[in-house]
Amino acid sequence: MHTGSERPGGEWGDRPATGERLQRRRVAVFLGVTFAVSWATAAVIYGLGGVGAGPTLALGIPLWLVLLAGPYMWGPAIGHVAARWLTDEGFDRGEMHLRVRTRSRPWLVGWVGPLVLILAGAGLYFLVYPDLFGGTAAVADLLATVEAETGQEIPLSPTAFLAVQFVQALVAAPLLNSVATFGEEFGWRAYLLPKLAPLGWRRALVTHGVVWGVWHWPVIAMGYNYGLAYTGAPWLGLAAMTVATVGLGVFLGWVTLRSGSVFPAVVGHAMINGSAGLATLFATAVPNPVFGPTPVGLVGVVPWLAVAAVLFVRTDWLYPDERGQAESGPESV
Repeated sequence: MHTGSERPGGEWGDRPATGERLQRRRVAVFLGVTFAVSWATAAVIYGLGGVGAGPTLALGIPLWLVLLAGPYMWGPAIGHVAARWLTDEGFDRGEMHLRVRTRSRPWLVGWVGPLVLILAGAGLYFLVYPDLFGGTAAVADLLATVEAETGQEIPLSPTAFLAVQFVQALVAAPLLNSVATFGEEFGWRAYLLPKLAPLGWRRALVTHGVVWGVWHWPVIAMGYNYGLAYTGAPWLGLAAMTVATVGLGVFLGWVTLRSGSVFPAVVGHAMINGSAGLATLFATAVPNPVFGPTPVGLVGVVPWLAVAAVLFVRTDWLYPDERGQAESGPESV
């Protein structure tokens, strides 16, 4: 087992250490359990009426959403634990990337970086589709529609409303979403990515992103993220999600590699989930989500892919150093 700041998978270059082999059995167990848990949950959601339908729980929370944020998103974490248990791998905390104390930079990048890239993707989308950009006027129309539907006045100007939304994205999103996103990150970034290191880190990052995208397919086919009424949805959405998870996966994998901890990626993933919809506030009409402006659209994800391309060229930015030392401080208990 690897301990301290060493990581499984050999050197932090494009090629693994000499003699390092892909642990096929452990990868197979992880993927088998992960997909079994998550896709079985998707089958339950489908049986209840699908995404957006079915019974509700207390406070009007839909059951399908609870199942999605619970057993579906926690399937990778369950797969991680099952793979270590069933293959007698053991549970070394450092190897599982459960460090809390790391240098501040990966935390900052994981926290603020997604919002910057989401806004960059939205800006690109509205450059491609300028007729859909309404600025604060679109926000004013949205507030007026909400007031008309609810019968309640919203005591905020469009600018103040936007400020509140951005503050909530930066503060509330990491806190509220991290419990659910930990389930994914503990599987994809803390287990699968290091296990794929013998492929070379570039291939490992792309491959684990593709797997992550395919894992989403059942709920995408039910209309999650892309709906069912748009041209090419949901089937084009399957491809769009896979492209998006490669771009997002490289970013989240990067902050994991740089920190030696899964927690900056947990925060980053929580930020993505909590702030991805901000760009839609500026749209004059409901956009086709297959293309954007969210980061799971084919246009909205372009800045993420650009970051991935830069990291693949500048491997000195992607990898901590030639010896494979994590950019981490003393471990905490």
